[in-house]
Formats: sequence, structure tokens, C-alpha cells
Amino acid sequence: MQGVLDIPAELSKLESLLFESLPQVEKVFADQLISDLPPVDEMCQHVERYRGKMLRPSLVLLCGAAANLETDSLLAVDNTKSVITQSHIVCGAVSEMVHMATLVHDDVLDEAEIRRRGQTINMLKGNETSVILGDYLIASAYELCSSLNSPVPSRIVGNASAVMCSGELLQLHHRNNLSLDEATYIEILERKTAALIGAACELGSLSTLGFDQSDHPTTIALKSFGVHLGVAFQIQDDVLDILGTTETVGKSVGKDLDKGKLTYPLIHHLSVADVEQGARSLILIQRAANGETTVLPEIVESIQTTKSIEATKSFAASYVVRAKEALTTLPPSSGRSMLELIADAVIQRSY
Repeated sequence: MQGVLDIPAELSKLESLLFESLPQVEKVFADQLISDLPPVDEMCQHVERYRGKMLRPSLVLLCGAAANLETDSLLAVDNTKSVITQSHIVCGAVSEMVHMATLVHDDVLDEAEIRRRGQTINMLKGNETSVILGDYLIASAYELCSSLNSPVPSRIVGNASAVMCSGELLQLHHRNNLSLDEATYIEILERKTAALIGAACELGSLSTLGFDQSDHPTTIALKSFGVHLGVAFQIQDDVLDILGTTETVGKSVGKDLDKGKLTYPLIHHLSVADVEQGARSLILIQRAANGETTVLPEIVESIQTTKSIEATKSFAASYVVRAKEALTTLPPSSGRSMLELIADAVIQRSY
């Protein structure tokens, strides 16, 4: 993730290759969205500003490197074209395009006003335009997938998209459910966030090994890494939504409470609070869901008294451990080491 990782010297060659390749991903992304209609072009350019950590494209590229047993020897002789190919670049752009579509749609659902420290499309153009723009991004991702020499990437992206939608529907079904349990919360995260991150890792592996290698142990391991990483990433996002500010996080915060979405800090808090504190917290959560933002500080204070933030961070860390354990089937390499660094970084970030 750009600007987030502290890279040791021994990984400098792979770091350089990653940062040289990401602009290629951005170019493919931008070229795919060029429209002959100026208003559409303008909106797509605005969405390109949503790019931040470039996590999913980075995972495509790094999983591609980790799946290649010759990556380190190729980097040693500066043969980088054999490590990151056009398939990796295209799959990176596809994964980011699908991610951008989800951000546009999420902003509509959350009535968010700020994204990457700028106004959201729904604030600028309205919900109708935002919904269609999100659909346009998804359609463009499928069209870009068709440029690859296999139908497998399209199936992976299609499956991940469907799973993400089912996760969003499950979360909407449980809106204002103040007795949401941990198992359902994790299922929402696995579907809503982890599915695409797992797909990005799978696409990276397949771009190296071949698109007929879905059952290859390396592909299975890297996809598992991505799914567990995705859960950890979203748990940390849920912490930032409660504790962060718009200035530090760069987007609207407090939206989970505002929309009646129970996340792990609150699930843990309600499970360990005494009867009196729990009852008071339920009242506050309901008031927050009704738009009373003034109760947010008291909710945060209550969560902190039960050490629920620490418990949530520990919970996220347990998924990072699982993600890194999935990599142990791969031989040691710079690609694997970089993925391990990313795993640690997703729960150490403040935005």
C-alpha cells in the first residue's frame, strides 16, 4: 500500500517494481473508462480521485510475484517483465474498477458526503447518477476482463461481485439489529469486503501460473491469504469509523452507527457490559441510528470502558495471523515477505 509500508532494503527491488507497475494499472484503468460523452468522462475522472492505498491492485501484482518461484532470481538480473506481465496489470485494473464501483454504491447507501477528502459523486450529482455510474464501472470491468485470453477472470470477478452484493444485502437485512452476533458479522465481512480481496490475490496467482490453475496449492493459499486479510482490513475500518475523524480517515465517519449497523466494537461491548451499562448503550445506539450525532462521544466512552477497542484490534490481529499462516505453504521469497508486511500494515493504519 503506497505510503503505508516501511520496506526493508532487501525488498527494495520488488518495491521498485511494484511502484513502477501501479502507474501502468492506473493507465489501463483510465483508458478503459474514456468516454465519448464529456459528462461521463468528467464523472469517471472524479471517481479516479477515490484511489488511495491501491491495496487490491498491489495484491494482484505481489501475489503474482509470490506465485513465481523465479521472482528473486529474475529481479536480480532486472528481468522484471517476466515477473509482472500485462495480465497482472489488467487484473489489477479490473480489481480496482470493481472496488471503485462498490465505493460509489456504498456512498449512496451511507449517504456519505466525503470520500478521499473530496465530495462524493452522490453529493455532487445525486443518487440516481451515482447508481448508474457504479453500474458503468462494473460493466467496464467485465469488458476489460474480456481482453484476457481466458473466461476464468470474468467468472472470478462475477462471482466476487455477486458475493459482495449478497453481503451488502445481508447487512441491510440486519440494519438496526442490536442483537447481531459475531458469526453473522464475520459472514458479512467475508462477503462484503474479503471476497474481492481474495479474488484479487487469486487473479494475481493465476496471471503467473495460468488461468487453468485455480486448484493449484499456491493459488488456494494466496486466495485464503486474501480472504483473511480482507476480514482484518474491514475490522480495522470499523474501528476507524468509530474513532477516526474525517480529516484523518479522509471520508465520512460515524456512518455505521448512523445507519444502524452493528460492528465488532459494539458487538463486543454489548456482550461484556453489565446490565445497566448495556441498557444505556442500547438507548444511545438507537439514538445515533435516528440521527443524533451528539451521542457519539458517549458511545465511544462506553466502548472504551469495556476495552472493546482493544478487543477489536486483537480480533483483527488474529485474522492477520491466519492470513500469514496461509502463506507458509509458499517458499520464502521477496513476494511472500512483502505480502506479510502488507498483512501487518492493514491493522496498523489510521486511514
